[in-house]
Amino acid sequence: MGTWVLLLPLLFAAAAQAQGTVCSVNKTSLTVKENTNPGEPLLDIYVPEGQQVTLGPSSTLFAFRIQGNQLFLNVTPDYEANTMLLAHLECRSGDAVVTQLKVFVSVLDVNDNPPRFPYETKVWEVPEDTRVNTTVISETELEAQDQDKDYVLFYTLQEVTLGASSFFSLVGVNRPALRLDRSLDLERWPNMTFRLLARDTQNETTEPSHTATATLVLEVQPVDLRPPWFLPCSYSDAFVCIHAQYRGAVPTGHRLPGPLILHPGPVYAVDGDRGIDQPIKYSIISGNEDSTFSISADSGNLTMTKSIPNAKTFLLVVKGEQADNTRYSVTQVTVEARNANGSVPHFTQSLYRGTVGLGSGVGVVIKDAADPSQPLRIRAQDPEFPDLNSAITYQITNNSNFRMEGEVVLTAASLEQAGVFYAEVKANNTVTSGTAATVVEIQVSEQEPSPTGTSETTRTEGRPDGGQAGDRRFSEGEMAVLGGVLGAALLLALIALTVLVYKHYGHRLICSSGRVLEPQPQGFDNQAFLNDSDDANWAPAPSPSPSHAQPAPPEPKPPSPETPRRVPEAPATAADGGSPAAVRSILTKERRPEGGYKAVWFGEDIGAEADVVVLNTPASEAGGAGDSGSEGSGDEAADAQDAPGTDSIHF
Repeated sequence: MGTWVLLLPLLFAAAAQAQGTVCSVNKTSLTVKENTNPGEPLLDIYVPEGQQVTLGPSSTLFAFRIQGNQLFLNVTPDYEANTMLLAHLECRSGDAVVTQLKVFVSVLDVNDNPPRFPYETKVWEVPEDTRVNTTVISETELEAQDQDKDYVLFYTLQEVTLGASSFFSLVGVNRPALRLDRSLDLERWPNMTFRLLARDTQNETTEPSHTATATLVLEVQPVDLRPPWFLPCSYSDAFVCIHAQYRGAVPTGHRLPGPLILHPGPVYAVDGDRGIDQPIKYSIISGNEDSTFSISADSGNLTMTKSIPNAKTFLLVVKGEQADNTRYSVTQVTVEARNANGSVPHFTQSLYRGTVGLGSGVGVVIKDAADPSQPLRIRAQDPEFPDLNSAITYQITNNSNFRMEGEVVLTAASLEQAGVFYAEVKANNTVTSGTAATVVEIQVSEQEPSPTGTSETTRTEGRPDGGQAGDRRFSEGEMAVLGGVLGAALLLALIALTVLVYKHYGHRLICSSGRVLEPQPQGFDNQAFLNDSDDANWAPAPSPSPSHAQPAPPEPKPPSPETPRRVPEAPATAADGGSPAAVRSILTKERRPEGGYKAVWFGEDIGAEADVVVLNTPASEAGGAGDSGSEGSGDEAADAQDAPGTDSIHF
């Protein structure tokens, strides 16, 4: 032991002497961050005099260089390429290797790579009946990649389709698997779009931080979930629709040739799964006693195979089944057979207004005054048996200038005189023998009715040049003088009119000054309150597509200022049971040799004026038309002989 103690100083001295004769470095291992600038030296090498240092063969290829007696990186370190670099140093004296040193350089990882998705847009089909909490798309199919070693990515699902986030979510913040959170609804949400975001740091404020995004499109695929739905139906939710039941009425003793008209529409069903849209087949499964009814398997139109002798009610159970026979549903059709005697047609208007041009020949269509682009249609309906509307015929009974062709009014003679003409139209139900009547007011004007309501003459007169470019017959000064004269004349006329009104009606104005004047009835129909029960009744479907309700007739426009102040309303007839509101009529029953009779209309107020009009009735129809009114007086008969023998008195 004492010997080793004596030798230690000698050993340290020898080591110190050896250090001065061999190469050395102050450290043999060190660390650098990736992407470090290679321009800075890693360490200094002590090289004794007379020796040289070089890189040995085991050094990392191209990674280092020796410049002077310093070791440098020759490349920018990349953790993803090499995590450890080796510098093998050899000190030589001539050709002999005196010393060998190994320096280890560890490369530290730096977050220098952004994450990347292997796709830009992923479209995924999801069946509509997918169960809630099902993983729709797996994690491996959605995750992004990051070239940084040992990375951890954080995912966020952002909705693009508004409200779509209530259906889907991610399994976890580090697990991008897509999970269904709510039952799908193909009707309202056929597809949904999301943006999937990946970040390589937990906090977006961390530096450095990189992100990547991709688009996810979820397409909901239809599956056969719902049975057929009979329309119209009310939806209780996206999966259940409370379908319609149908009802109708047919006359006893008659076999209707066409499909039955039912309420609220024809028998019609659709596949409850709109994305599948299987065709529907129809059949009657019960209630069809003696096979009285038949149903079209393709359209659902219900028809009669025979007449029904007595009043009774049929409760038909109709089945609507998908063409692939996978699902079906049933509904009830109530058909009531009733006695048709006493059922009369009904006009929706007591007065129809039409217009036609002066000089029109035979067979010209009368236009609707409210819409001159359309023909005037006179239509009556049977409120109890809408199926019989097609059996109603129309006839003009008291004016030989016009005739009916179906529901359209045509001229029956050449119209050579302008004015307002009135004609009675009688509707006759050929099945029930019920009748009704209405009045048509036809304006025969000098100008052909225009769809826009503006004649070519008016447009020409409205031009500054009067239709003749450059033709100016009066100067501006002359026109100004003429305007002043006309204005003064108009003022004088207004003053004179005021004096006359006060002179003749001043006492009435004074007496009535204490009460509000009531508006006088004008005889117009308020179509907003017309019976629209037939409009809600669809026509039978010629094909599986349901037809739509006919639009209500346009509201008649009030007469133009050129029309006379008082317009006689429709004469009362036995068929329609009375005269229009606020008007009473008296018609003579006696035939006049000249073919005319006088009708006197009185207003409701006792002091109202009486208007007198002579309507001409053909001899063949005089009896029927005349009987529809009240008894006339002898004075009326005398006045009738003084009336001209024209077809009608116009205003």
